[in-house]
Amino acid sequence: MVIEFRSGKVIVTPHEVVIKLNGEHMVTLQAQVDAVQLIGRGANVIAANGSETKWSIKLDNAEQLSEIAQQIGCKVE
Repeated sequence: MVIEFRSGKVIVTPHEVVIKLNGEHMVTLQAQVDAVQLIGRGANVIAANGSETKWSIKLDNAEQLSEIAQQIGCKVE
């Protein structure tokens, strides 16, 4: 599943989340779903915290976060 947001796109599979940011630097963030936390309550943030990785990114709205949660089987906190 691909979810577009104003800064790029989120590619979600049952096993991983990949963020591709727009721009000349072609930034890509990737995390396995075990390391992903979805933060709602107006923040609308995907956070990844693994043994060697730590990043977060803000999405445009709660609906995008909800779609990701359904795809990876994770609850929004």
